[in-house]
Amino acid sequence: MRIGMLTSGGDCQALNAAMRGVVKGLEENVKQLEVYGFLNGYKGLIYGNYRLLTSTDFSGILTKGGTILGSSRQPFKYMRDPDENGLNKVEAMKSNYYKLNLDCLVILGGNGTQKTANLLREEGLNVIHLPKTIDNDIYGTDITFGFYSAVNVASAAIDCIHTTAASHNRVFIVEVMGHKVGWLTLYAGVASGADIILLPEIPYDDKKILNAIRKRQESGKGFTILAVAEGAISKEDAKLSKKELKKKLAKEPYPSVSYKIAEMITKELGSEARVTVPGHTQRGGTPCPYDRVLCTRLGSAAAKAIMDKKYGNMVAMIDGDTKLVPLEEVAGKLKGVDPDCKMIKEAKRIGISFGD
Repeated sequence: MRIGMLTSGGDCQALNAAMRGVVKGLEENVKQLEVYGFLNGYKGLIYGNYRLLTSTDFSGILTKGGTILGSSRQPFKYMRDPDENGLNKVEAMKSNYYKLNLDCLVILGGNGTQKTANLLREEGLNVIHLPKTIDNDIYGTDITFGFYSAVNVASAAIDCIHTTAASHNRVFIVEVMGHKVGWLTLYAGVASGADIILLPEIPYDDKKILNAIRKRQESGKGFTILAVAEGAISKEDAKLSKKELKKKLAKEPYPSVSYKIAEMITKELGSEARVTVPGHTQRGGTPCPYDRVLCTRLGSAAAKAIMDKKYGNMVAMIDGDTKLVPLEEVAGKLKGVDPDCKMIKEAKRIGISFGD
């Protein structure tokens, strides 16, 4: 058996653990196995940059963050466009797949990666997709690997802010990753006792934010913690078209929405407001135990799918079980936070404000 593997898009803590799960699952059950790793995501598949991997490559990587294969972002919308030298990228990927006589290509990545995986399926290649993203926004699976590890990092950042916020009676804003969805901000905010949580799915009202801070101040609480997704948006801006919003943001002097909110708080309340951005630390470090277990299970299930020749699927985690979901049913779909979900209602019940 000959399989190819690649990791594409933004990195996360558990990519190595997932690859290890796939390879160990195959090694234990296949007499002859060759694994080819394409370097730096789809770029390696396009330009034929790969190497033959051995058991040694997958030894000791369960707890190692990042990816031993490297990664890169290759936007799906440009995949059918020739590169700067006129190379047909789709045909090049197919050519390298067939040149190595692969039985299957295992692809680890998020939404954009998944759409290209589905494209390759449509082009006749045998593919299996494993859902990776710290955003937990892949449709068709309850959880993505990398998510809980990132929650740990974001939560730790908010935890640390609590002590300095309390010491100086300040308003602190911790900006959490998440342009389009707010799963990471929601979980980290609740886990760390944030007083206000702002998500892309729930447009905020400046007055509601100010009222929530005033309420804490009037009750004798001198500090307030806001967990803000980088894609958080005001009710005013949510009414604009994408083009109008882009034009408006280009004229604003703020590095991100958090700085805009901080200035508003200082101006309206006279309170010191500080912004902390954990940034790419949320993608780094050691995968948490939950992700190691999740990746081992998903990897093992992917190995079984390959041996059973059930190609063209994403290996998902649904209701605690690993299941195969057809790529054609999930590619291109986004799983956002439902503003009316139980978790939001439960958070509001204990006094957390969502700015709405």
